Amino acid sequence: MREEDLAAAEDAYFGSLTAAEAEGDERAVEAALRPRSLDEVVGQARVRDQLGLVLEAARMRGRSPDHVLLSGPPGLGKTTLAMIIAHEMTAPLRLTSGPAITHAGDLAAILSGMNEGEVLFVDEIHRMSRPAEEMLYMAMEDFRVDVVIGKGPGATAIPLEIPPFTLVGATTRAGLLPGPLRDRFGFTAHLEYYEPHELDRIVHRSAGLLGVELRPDGSSEIASRSRGTPRIANRLLRRVRDFAQVRADGVVTLDVARAALDLYEVDELGLDRLDRAVLDALCRRFGGGPVGVSTLAVAVGEERETVEEVAEPFLVRNGFLARTPRGRIATRAAWHHLGLAAPAAVADTALFDD
Repeated sequence: MREEDLAAAEDAYFGSLTAAEAEGDERAVEAALRPRSLDEVVGQARVRDQLGLVLEAARMRGRSPDHVLLSGPPGLGKTTLAMIIAHEMTAPLRLTSGPAITHAGDLAAILSGMNEGEVLFVDEIHRMSRPAEEMLYMAMEDFRVDVVIGKGPGATAIPLEIPPFTLVGATTRAGLLPGPLRDRFGFTAHLEYYEPHELDRIVHRSAGLLGVELRPDGSSEIASRSRGTPRIANRLLRRVRDFAQVRADGVVTLDVARAALDLYEVDELGLDRLDRAVLDALCRRFGGGPVGVSTLAVAVGEERETVEEVAEPFLVRNGFLARTPRGRIATRAAWHHLGLAAPAAVADTALFDD
């Protein structure tokens, strides 16, 4: 690919920070903060080393790298790594998502337009339809799909050759992927939550790109409340920047960061309004549980899926909430965090299974 073509592709993948800021497009700003190469990625050292080896070997052979499966919680960089794979291989990138591929014909239309060496990124790949999954098996392994024309006994399968390409699949629920699909990925990686010092480096990097004057103690405060997630760290940085510009002198210090995050209801452990509402309802209204998740969702005025997929993972991971066969219960840490006296029978840690 020519240098000017690659530059244009990079702009399409990562966005222009200046233009995004001028237009006030938060999603474009977030995209512009993404690292553009493996060397710029902070954290995930094991995944970086393994993926770097896969890509370097593919470059040396002059071939497309093996298909890649990236799993892990939201906001840890799966989409960013897919973009980096395309950048490192100087290849075009096509983006789609599992829910958008509802029929095998949708996938066939995408694959038939692929060029040799392209990278196809499928987000939430576990949500693809079953017929599309079965078509993907052959496409990944043999670079061929069979397009069925007609129905019933008169249906005809027309084989369609596909140029070699690299599929990058991302999923937040790897356990929902069928075994045959998972086994066809040549490299699989699970992204872990980030440590506070890694998030601190990410916040400093983003502040430099955004032109924010950031003190080390202010950066540490933002990182410590970011729930181990770069996407949240960047979002909090932008909100603290707004606070510093409007209600301070534009410099993000420890006091400014604390005041801003308190205003946006993000406490010192990273719990937000929904997290605290779940714990408050569980402890004050239901005596610590056990209580069913549907009842808990009604109590906080949210959908069951919101409580189960947004609030619960963080609360369970930090030992505030436990899942039991009879329902959710609050741990002693949850009572203490709310400033309440815990009943004597409350468990010290979340040691219960679903």
